[in-house]
This record gives sequence, C-alpha cells and structure tokens, in this order.
Amino acid sequence: MKSHVSWLFALLFFFGCNAVFAQAENSARHDARLQWWRDARFGMFIHWGLYAIPAGEWNGKTGYGEWIRTSAEIPLEIYDRFQPGFNPVDFNADEWVRMAKDAGMKYIVITSKHHDGFCLFDTKQTGFNVMKSPFQRDPMKDLAAACKKYGLKFCFYYSIMDWHHPDYLPRREWERDRSAEGADFGRYVEYMKAELKELLTNYGEIGVLWFDGEWESTWNEKYGKEIYQYVRSLQPDILVNNRVGAGRLDMEGMTKQGAFGGDFGTPEQQIPPTGLPGVDWETCMTMNDHWGYNSHDKNFKSTKEMLQMLSDIASKGGNYLLNVGPTALGRFPQESIDRLKAIGQWMKVNGEAIYGTKPSPFSSLDWGRCTQKSSAAGAILYLHVLNWPANGKLTISGVLNSPITAYLLADPKKTPLQVIRQQDALIITLPKNAPDPDNSIVKLELQGKLDQTDPPLIEAGFDQFVDSLIVELKSSREKVEIRYTLDRNTPDLKSPLYKKPVTLKSSTMIAARCFRNGKPVSSVIKKEFKKVKPLPAYNPFSGAIAEKQQEDAVAIVTLNAPPPAGSVNAVTVPADAGEKRPASGLKYQYFEGNLRKCPISACSRSGLTELSIISSLIHEYRMICLPLSIPVISLYPKPMFMSFIRRPMMAVCSILMIRR
Repeated sequence: MKSHVSWLFALLFFFGCNAVFAQAENSARHDARLQWWRDARFGMFIHWGLYAIPAGEWNGKTGYGEWIRTSAEIPLEIYDRFQPGFNPVDFNADEWVRMAKDAGMKYIVITSKHHDGFCLFDTKQTGFNVMKSPFQRDPMKDLAAACKKYGLKFCFYYSIMDWHHPDYLPRREWERDRSAEGADFGRYVEYMKAELKELLTNYGEIGVLWFDGEWESTWNEKYGKEIYQYVRSLQPDILVNNRVGAGRLDMEGMTKQGAFGGDFGTPEQQIPPTGLPGVDWETCMTMNDHWGYNSHDKNFKSTKEMLQMLSDIASKGGNYLLNVGPTALGRFPQESIDRLKAIGQWMKVNGEAIYGTKPSPFSSLDWGRCTQKSSAAGAILYLHVLNWPANGKLTISGVLNSPITAYLLADPKKTPLQVIRQQDALIITLPKNAPDPDNSIVKLELQGKLDQTDPPLIEAGFDQFVDSLIVELKSSREKVEIRYTLDRNTPDLKSPLYKKPVTLKSSTMIAARCFRNGKPVSSVIKKEFKKVKPLPAYNPFSGAIAEKQQEDAVAIVTLNAPPPAGSVNAVTVPADAGEKRPASGLKYQYFEGNLRKCPISACSRSGLTELSIISSLIHEYRMICLPLSIPVISLYPKPMFMSFIRRPMMAVCSILMIRR
C-alpha cells in the first residue's frame, strides 16, 4: 500500500469519479454487474505471503509489514531465502471463510501476488510461487472451494508492481547492484496477462480483481485499459477496481477527473468526509497499523471503532474492506479473531441496516448516521445512534413523511417507540439506556416516498474577511424558499426572504431555514463570519517607484499603513532593510500588470524567463505569484495555504506579500 496526500487536496483540485470503461455496456448492464457488490457493503481483505515469516522484524527493527523487502532494503537473494521457509501447516481455508461469514462479510479479497512478486497460487509463469515452497499446496484452490460452500464471493488482489521479476521496471533506488540491462517492461505486461489468465480460468467465478501498485512511471492508462479489457474478456461479470489505471488520487483512492477508473474507487485507511453521489467506492482498512502480519503490532482498533466505521461508510454509500494479516503458520491473529466475532454478533442483530442500503439522505446528524431502503409502504430509515441522547429524545429534522412505526432492531419484540412531530422534525422517545453502547439502530418506517429537506447551504469564500464578504444561500430542494436572519434569531415567516447574495460588512452570524407553503421544512443552519484586521508588513516597493504608475500596470495599491510604534502589531524595520529583506506580516502592497514591469529588480533582469522570475520572487523575496484568473484571496492574521504558478509563460500575474 502507498501513502500521502489529504482529502482536502482531492476535494479542492481533483474531485474524482469512477470513469467506467465502456465495453459495449449500457448503464443498466453496468448496474446489474455491480449489484451484488453494492448490496454486500462489507468484505474481508487478507494480506498473506512470505513477509509473514519475518513478522515485521528485521535487523532489530520491528516496524515493518508487507513492504519489508524494500523498506528494510533486503537484497533479492536474501529475500528469496524466505521461500524455503514458507510452510503454513495451520492453514485451514474452511476456518478462514467461516470466520468471515460469521462476521457478516459477504466477500473475500486475498493477495494472490503482492509487490514482492511471490505468488500464492499455482502458476506456470515463475518458480517464485507457493507450489515451490515446502507447503506444496495451492491455498487459493482451498479458499475458492470454501467460499463457494459458504456463499461468499471469492476475489483476488494482484500487484502490478513486482520487485522480483527481472522485466519489471523501475528497480528500487537502493538496488544499486541489480542491473536493469535487458529488462523489457512490455514483456512483463505479457507475464502479467499469463498469470491473470491462470487466476481467472483455474478458480471458478471471481467477484473482483483488485489491482494495486500502479503508481510508478512505467504503468499508464493505456496499459490499464488493455488489462481491464483482457480481464473482462475472460470473465465478463467481474469487477475491477480503479487501480488498474493510472489516475488514482493516492490514498483518497478516487480517480482524477477524466482518467480511466475501472469500476470503483479505493480510499485507503480513510473514509471520505461526505458521500460521493453516483460514485462506487470501497474503503480498505487495517485492524492495526500493518496490512501484513507484524507480531509486535498490538495497536488494534476497538470493535466500537470498526462498527462505527462500518455505519459511517454505509451511510455514505461505500463498502468496507477490513483487513486481516495471517501468520506464517496460516492462522489469524487472536486479536483479529476476537474482533471478527464481536462484529458478527452485532451484524446478526443489525445487518439489515447495512446490507442493500442506500446512502443517508441527511447532510449531517449530530447523534450518528443513517442508511435507507425503500419498502412497499414507502421508506425505511435506519438510524445508527452512536451518541445516545441524554434526554431520551432522538430528533430527525427535515422529514415530512408521516411515521408508521419505529423500534430498535435489538428488541426482538419490536416494541413501538413513541414518535411525535415538532414542526419539520420527528421526535422519537428512546429508552434510558442504549441496547448497544457502541452502535444502536432504530428502524423508522415512513409512509410514502421519502420527503426530506436538508437545511440550506451557507456559502462564502471564507469565514473571516477584511472589508466585506458576499454570502450565498442555496438549497437543492425544489419548491422551497429560504428565509434568514442576521441577528442570531431563528428564521420564521417574518424573516427576510432570500433573493440575492447577502453582503456582510461587520461580524455576523447568519441563520437560515427552508420553508414550503408557509411551514418550516428543514432544521436551522447557523454560520458565523468574523471581520478582522490584517497584520501590517514591510513595503517591498520603494516610495519613488510606488508613486509612479508603470506602463501596462493595472494598479499598485497600498492596503494599510503601519500601526503606531509600540503597538501590539507594530513591525520594526531595520534601517538597512532593502527590497530583499521584507519583514514578517501579511500583504501590504499589491501589483498587477506586465511581469517584467513589476517594480522589483528581479523582474527586470535580462535573459530570464517568466518562470525564472517567478522562482526568484518566491525564493528571494518570499512572495507569492498567482495568475489573474484566480480570485485574489483575503489574508488574515493566521497561517495561509500557498500555491504558485506552474505555467512558465504566465506573463501577467498578481504579486502578494505574505507572512511566513
């Protein structure tokens, strides 16, 4: 597995979607192919291989996992010595699959080959496989049979990256003695195809082919599409994750806009902050800190954490692929066994709130999560109560349907709970104590198609501003009107009706609510906006130049004068301070115009490209350059996110002074 990059980066720059490779497949056929997987919601990931033998330890260090071959820089000839020691005599496929089934999991994905190149199946393409180990048995055959017996979908993980095969490129940076001479990556792709054919013709129906290790420069979208086509030519109904392509956004797991993305996205060790409408995705996650077995890693997540993650993921329309790393002897760690058993007990009671559900209709719920289904009578909401209300009242705002009944799934008698209406909200009276302190489910049945309205969205560029700020109010629901207040009161029918953006010139709290036919149909949303004073900074432009308008320049604007000496925000400028020594602070002057006519010496140096000038401004003058197409942001007395131009021919830019 590979790490880095935050969800914020993904949402700001590359919001991803699953670009499905169309193989003469319409949307109905595509949906039918994914239906079992969407209904399943919960699966088991298994990382197993030679790396289980050192169990995370090498040369006295104990922080390794399935990447140990490269993270511990183990030479190939040394790592190969693990193969004669691989003899998992305690392996029992029936036991593994039964534990997955009892935990409520509907499918299993196992590493047929990880990045180290060792094949856990009977392959004729390389001798680096399980049949050439003392075990001399194909565990994939046993697992395929056990999955068929217990009704689980059997799926393969397959690594594109291969640190063992002589034709795979590039070599590891530390492998200085392992020549790449004669290596042929195209020949390696043919090797992959031969192994994939074995996997898809020797083990019956395979539910998912889960690729990984696609991020190195030798792999590209062309190869990804070719392999996707090839795999589906062998098993047309198989699902393939987005890591078959080359457009994954690292750990967020989604696909860059416009890139090829297989059938579903793969967030790793994280859950998207919100649902992703119209996008299929699956969060894969470890129970502790490693995918492969590490005997020293006892940092296991609690059952409570994993149950709440399951609810969170299902409420956002995703699947949960929970990992187990078996030992070299072929046994699940006891900590994993205990947690699987506890999860299974919860699923026996509450599984209907997970399987076959659709994402929550609510943007947020302060007491937990929600999943939903349709019924003959109307709609069913499964309320995952993670924070049991101290007053015994569970509020579901914005639901206009009439309730049929509500009861706890943990109550075998299905004793009805009292449900009353209070304006837009339904209020359910709960027992004093939660039946399950980790995650209790209330099933709420409603009459008719769900009629639910979220509170309006309050949108502005920032929550702090210097001069003024424009705020917009929005709702995705039709036939509703938005009323708002600026005085901290709750909006009612006498409050202003939103018709156009609101301009704020002082610190304000906006409260907004949706109305229909003279009645509130959503909860109230509130957001605070604060007016602030910018910090001063040293003026990098000399007074003589600042007073003179340059030809082609749009403006040179002084934003504020320095505060009086001795004040809290005063800036002391050394007497010898020149344009290369700006003091700390925020933007003080602003320039727009022809880059070469900016009144800073770096801009007028002969022979420099625009990119070189920008680089000089950033590194020598601690300034930031932005293209004019990007709105100039307000800067406040707090650390700021910075970016810079990557296009070398940007001739017109904005230059801002920022604090570091």
